[in-house]
Amino acid sequence: MDSSELTLRERQVLGIVIQSYVVSAAPVGSRYIARNYNLGLSDATIRNVMADLEREGFISQPHTSAGRVPTDKGYRYYVDLIMHVQRVNDEEKRRIDADFGQLNCERKGTSTEVLFSAARVLGTISRQLSVVLSPAFSNAVFEKLDMVLLSSSRMMVILSIRSLFLRTIVMELDIEVSRQMVDDVVAVLNERLSGLTLAEIRRTLVVRLSDCTCDSALLDRIVRSSGELFDETPMIERLYISGAEYIIDQPEFKQPEKVRDLISMIEDKTSVAKLVDDATVAVDAVKPQGMDVSITIGKENIERKAGELTILSTPYYVGNMVGKLGILGPTRMDYEHAVRVLNYMADCLSTTLSEVP
Repeated sequence: MDSSELTLRERQVLGIVIQSYVVSAAPVGSRYIARNYNLGLSDATIRNVMADLEREGFISQPHTSAGRVPTDKGYRYYVDLIMHVQRVNDEEKRRIDADFGQLNCERKGTSTEVLFSAARVLGTISRQLSVVLSPAFSNAVFEKLDMVLLSSSRMMVILSIRSLFLRTIVMELDIEVSRQMVDDVVAVLNERLSGLTLAEIRRTLVVRLSDCTCDSALLDRIVRSSGELFDETPMIERLYISGAEYIIDQPEFKQPEKVRDLISMIEDKTSVAKLVDDATVAVDAVKPQGMDVSITIGKENIERKAGELTILSTPYYVGNMVGKLGILGPTRMDYEHAVRVLNYMADCLSTTLSEVP
């Protein structure tokens, strides 16, 4: 049997097994389905259908239980060909807007506050681990730069990126500078670099500053530090996580060894960031129709520690920059709910960060 050729009856039974298991975390038996779902099928017929699904690897029998649970293959078929994702309902929209939407209305908060708020709200609504990656800065548009003297040989450089984003770097100087020298250099940099992307600045900085007449020593120090000042922010510094308490509370992680493995993975923030970032380009990632959400299930994840997790990931957009928003949870997940919430949160985040005066 080709996996794309399940009969209507088999699809119905597989969908019920998955939906019931998501709610109860308990194996699902044919008698339960016959009693609780009006399929017009006897217990024996449903049992035969389940036997066929088990033989083809869509469900399995844990231990000696009479019931069945979905496999990664079953979840994949469900995500690809059975589930129907709707837009967020009124109650979900109200809850998200109540916690996060106010920032959108008032345009308050720095990018850090907005991103952390998005992670917190997504974790609370999805009841899973939520991950937000701030946008990569290569395509970020530089607005202005300021320098704050901390001492005669130490200063803080503050880069303002279009939207709410700021980047702060402390530089140690091998020369002594005055406030006037700093002001002159800042004026030149803002005049010649404003409106360029950081990638363009890294590529053309020397040429753009070649005929400057302001203090050459300080300007030379800026040019030598351009890789640090105008480079990408390390991925770990772009990461915001929330909702660990929800995923740890799932039945799948009740065993001490599984809790330890999960906590170890969560604490490795670089790995978590890569899981979400890579999910959108994974070979097996699937995007539900009408949604820009990628889903990788169980063993489809490259990272061994994520072999029992589902990872949903979607981009959000700030001008020409792209960030990532993700949910990590057990494969026994309410996929429809997770997809629609993630998609709506991405829209909220894009709007909040893009429509800044």
